[in-house]
Amino acid sequence: MMGPRQEAQSALFYDFSIDDHVPTDHVLRAIDGVIDLSSVRTHLTEFYSSTGRPSIDPELMMRMLLVGYVMGIRSERRLCEEVHLNLAYRWFCKMDLSDPIPDHSTFSKNRHGRFRDSDVLRHVFETVVAQCLEAGLASGQRYAADASIIAADANSQKSTPKADWNPEAIDPDDAPRAVREYLDTLDDAAFGAASPVVPKFISHSDPASQWTGARGGPAYFAYSTNYLIDTDNAVILDVEPTRSIRQAEVGAVKTMIDRVRKTHDLKPERLIADTAYGSGSMLDWLVEKRGIAPHIPVIDKSGRKDGTFERADFTFDVENDLYICPGGKELKQYRRAYKTPRTGANKDETLRYRTRKPDCDACPLKQRCCPKEPQRKVTRSIFESSRDVARQLAQTKQYSVSCKLRKKVEMSFAHLKRIHGLGRLRLRGPCGAHDEFILAATAQNLKKLAKLAPNQNRIGKAA
Repeated sequence: MMGPRQEAQSALFYDFSIDDHVPTDHVLRAIDGVIDLSSVRTHLTEFYSSTGRPSIDPELMMRMLLVGYVMGIRSERRLCEEVHLNLAYRWFCKMDLSDPIPDHSTFSKNRHGRFRDSDVLRHVFETVVAQCLEAGLASGQRYAADASIIAADANSQKSTPKADWNPEAIDPDDAPRAVREYLDTLDDAAFGAASPVVPKFISHSDPASQWTGARGGPAYFAYSTNYLIDTDNAVILDVEPTRSIRQAEVGAVKTMIDRVRKTHDLKPERLIADTAYGSGSMLDWLVEKRGIAPHIPVIDKSGRKDGTFERADFTFDVENDLYICPGGKELKQYRRAYKTPRTGANKDETLRYRTRKPDCDACPLKQRCCPKEPQRKVTRSIFESSRDVARQLAQTKQYSVSCKLRKKVEMSFAHLKRIHGLGRLRLRGPCGAHDEFILAATAQNLKKLAKLAPNQNRIGKAA
């Protein structure tokens, strides 16, 4: 028999608990068991006035933002609607059925004000990283680094060629916020004109973004998010936004390594990365200045395709600072002594070693060595000793393991785009990219902490 029609009935009293309607296996319930936002209010105390109307609880706003990035809700307007309707979201935000939902404009006002002034988003991120370290999810012994391109919120059709772009003609008082941020970062190699790479086009709405065609299709404006992860459980130790160019991404890795060392006192044993980070200067920085073993392929352009001897066929004598060619002749930088010592380094940070022309003329191997040149020349990087260290490490079993571990950082980027929905930025400017990248990384770490940490219901609840 068909049951009676269901009709809404009014009632004076309800015995209702939101907690009873949140599934025990819900991801937000697991995250709530590990998250610790108790320090947010203390961190922001000096940025609030002691008089006036009470403002919205900053911990509530932080929980709502995390809900958005955990669940892939990209719009703050939609986020407010979802928290209003979804019981699990209300429960995670510590709200009852009758509690009003903050307006979406509240997030924008706080983001452009006290949140950025206090850098509270990084504070929350570092707090979560500290929890991961305390829970034993990261040891800090092996790092992996990489960058991923994220499209900027900029129309590729509304741009100006670099030759026609004049930052000095821009009036900061009349410019949008993203343009003012661009002017503030002109001396920063991560975003501004200090970089040696000159973009072809500059976006009108987000000039700090990089015009790139790295994906092989139509070019577009983008930023790069740079991750430094611990390879034990792919915990993100640090994140840094940059322009989508190699020089800025390499600089970001240096920044992150030093910042993690200062913040969490971690001194890694090795750094795992791809060839983009295999320049001589980067390898030298790791080996000589930080004492980190580089498990990184060396960028080497000394190979030849014409069948002649390569630089690897020449033997370097460290004590005498010279090369020995396959014919047994010496290649030196200088054949006489100078009163003023010379480094011999060129602008491209290389040293040039040459044979004597009579030696090459009488050599039976000349056709296999320098058939079109009067004498053979060999270049050597000023960072060659560090490059040799990287080459030696590439022959070890640990390096083979590192090549497999490198996939963990690539998987983190895949989750970032496919699960958390960060395929395109919603905010503009360097600060907007920073906010989005760091919130997404925080959400990823929280999911990792909730899944893997032992006694998760007690972590973050103590004290």
